[in-house]
Amino acid sequence: MEMNATYTSFVAVGDSFTEGMSDLRPDGSYRGWADLVAGRLAARTPGFRYANLAVRGKLIGQIVEEQVDRAAAMGADVVTLVGGLNDTLRPKCDMGRVRGLLEEAVERLAPSCGQLVLMRSPGRNGPVMERFRPRMEELFAHIDALAARHGALVVDLYGAEVLGDQRLWDVDRLHLTAEGHRRVAEAVWQTLGLAAEEDWRTPLPPAIRLGWAARRSADARFAREHLVPWIGRRLTGRSSGDGRPAKRPELLPYESPEPALPDGDSMVS
Repeated sequence: MEMNATYTSFVAVGDSFTEGMSDLRPDGSYRGWADLVAGRLAARTPGFRYANLAVRGKLIGQIVEEQVDRAAAMGADVVTLVGGLNDTLRPKCDMGRVRGLLEEAVERLAPSCGQLVLMRSPGRNGPVMERFRPRMEELFAHIDALAARHGALVVDLYGAEVLGDQRLWDVDRLHLTAEGHRRVAEAVWQTLGLAAEEDWRTPLPPAIRLGWAARRSADARFAREHLVPWIGRRLTGRSSGDGRPAKRPELLPYESPEPALPDGDSMVS
């Protein structure tokens, strides 16, 4: 990739990972890696435009039906597509259907944009990851094949050991923390051929192991606040994204929602 590449527009397509959960701003809205990439691109390109069509909880069929044609019509320089992982976490998952829908999405998006970007998504280390790893790896192998066929780039987050570190995942154990999203943004940035600002794969410092009581308390909180509601939605056919609009549905000039810093100040990560 060209290190001085210029991108004037960016459209993000997907689910909660691309919406930005759980990277909370002070006002309660979500930021996430896509917003971070957009902000960095806007800082170097006057008039830069950005849309984020992602909605939490969406399955690949919903992404194809609700987002793909809208994204294709925008004709952006860069489109990111991340989807299918929610499907793999369902007890009954037709991987053949998932592969077919993902291929349909890529076939529509690749000719419509300057550069399509796909991802091998990260996974939090633990028993859930081990249970669904075969499906995830089947999905990622399909993504690699689609990318090679259609000239898409692939951001390999799954191959980064640090993104499996539990400290980069929120208490819901499904979504990255702000630091996790920041690292993903840097990975996307570098994949686009832009000059690296850091090594996003750098391991975290050694962890301090929590005691038995603290671990059980965290497990109980997770089950009460996240696991039980998630199971309830699955049993009733509901989704956390039902009725929720996209966070940035139009391809418009990017304006940062972050407060401006006084002259001479800087933001330290």
